[in-house]
Amino acid sequence: MEEKGKKYTAVRKLTDNRFLNLYEMDALTDKGREFHYYFASRNKEKELPLLTGKIPSNGIVIYPVWKKEPDKLVMIRQYRYPLDAWIYELPAGLIDEGESPKEAAVREMKEETGLDFIPYESGASEFQKPFFLGAGMTDETSTSVFGYADGKLSDRFMEDTESIEVLLVDREEALRVLREERLSLRAGFLLMEFVKMSREDPFAFLHLKK
Repeated sequence: MEEKGKKYTAVRKLTDNRFLNLYEMDALTDKGREFHYYFASRNKEKELPLLTGKIPSNGIVIYPVWKKEPDKLVMIRQYRYPLDAWIYELPAGLIDEGESPKEAAVREMKEETGLDFIPYESGASEFQKPFFLGAGMTDETSTSVFGYADGKLSDRFMEDTESIEVLLVDREEALRVLREERLSLRAGFLLMEFVKMSREDPFAFLHLKK
């Protein structure tokens, strides 16, 4: 698709935090009028997508089918400071330097739930690439990682800045959560697939029909 020319003249980093920073752009409208635009980024200053043209892999969201009962999904209910409220989510986290999305998913699952995670090694690549979360506010991306969860629940590996309850959710409970609860967008879309899935083939929706 043909794109128009660059629509900014400069970008400045306004904060210096470890995980997330605020940037200010000298932006341009289509008619050339200048204005200030602000966005948040998890990327290093010289690795911003607007500078490199590349799509980064910042974080992951995990779709963990419960191995012992494949008609159930492992979800979490987590306290989120910006909301001062608990919200239903799927396990998720940032990708550490040098990690692949699947490696990050194994680590994050252990940290947040104590469970082991076995990534699903098939499915269409179109569904397992980084997607932008909210490009009007941030250049952050998230990659969905699918697989099975197994083992015993434990909070031994959880960071003390996280308040998390781990849940095993069946189709009926997933529908109730979609109707009634505060829910992250990533979890919402994936729950819509979960309520249609088959116990015999829980990842069928990842395979494109030719």
